[in-house]
Amino acid sequence: LFWSQWGGKYWNAGVIDWLVKDWGITMIRAAMGVESGGYLENHQVEKEKLVEVVDAAIRNGIYVVIDWHDHHAEPHVEEAKAFFAEMSAIYGHYPNVFFEIFNEPLQESWSEHVKPYEQEIVSTIRQHTDNLIICGTPTWSQDVELAASDPLQSHNLAYTLHFYATSHKEFLRTKAQVALNMGVALFASEWGTCSADGDGALNLEETRIWLNFLEENHISDANWAVNDKTEACSALLPGTQLHGTGWSTDLLTESGRFVRASLRGENGQGSSTLTVKQQEHQEQRQQQQQQQLQQQQEKP
Repeated sequence: LFWSQWGGKYWNAGVIDWLVKDWGITMIRAAMGVESGGYLENHQVEKEKLVEVVDAAIRNGIYVVIDWHDHHAEPHVEEAKAFFAEMSAIYGHYPNVFFEIFNEPLQESWSEHVKPYEQEIVSTIRQHTDNLIICGTPTWSQDVELAASDPLQSHNLAYTLHFYATSHKEFLRTKAQVALNMGVALFASEWGTCSADGDGALNLEETRIWLNFLEENHISDANWAVNDKTEACSALLPGTQLHGTGWSTDLLTESGRFVRASLRGENGQGSSTLTVKQQEHQEQRQQQQQQQLQQQQEKP
């Protein structure tokens, strides 16, 4: 999902339901904006959007990433600690809820700036849950090898790798491979078919190379972005209705059609189709999580 303060009209249960049913998604990333009219200024409004998405993901039995979508997280460490303490206390007992604690640090020191902030947030979350924590890396979450050489102290962590296929090619995959060789886990929580600014020409050939790399290295990923902004990486055409149901391919951009086809196994990138046993397991998990969600909502 796009920044919550600007793309929040698509942050609703109908969209999540449709993406699960028609696109075959197994994960959604909820990129909650922090600055620029986001959580810091309108925390209740942004949190309500987030909760609707997380609850819808739980009902559908898919993974969901609670993303602190910020480029300057260190000055907001107390706000981030309070937010993740609350979210991990509420959702930490759902194994399919992940926590992404710093979207994209800018060009700053890993050891002196990013790591100390993230260590505080990791320690806060670990008071409530052992679920996966996704940790941003310097230079817009590209310098994964720096984090791998000086890792955070905890367990069940992954470091963030972001790429845009027109801008980031073999040099970034090489950096990723260096980090993997050091033994850390990576998570491509944001990638695009276009340039790093979210616009420009698509490079679907390079995108396929990237998706093969992710599959070969067992790296989970989330595409940017379900939104109708007039830019190349948006999945939807401007004015697409808000609740998902019945989105035809005519309402999708070229990037949106590519991503949907990939998720449905129509691009040769692997299929999201479940086996009968997997489907039964997912249905059981959905029922259990719906019961847990209902019990949570019934608490005073």
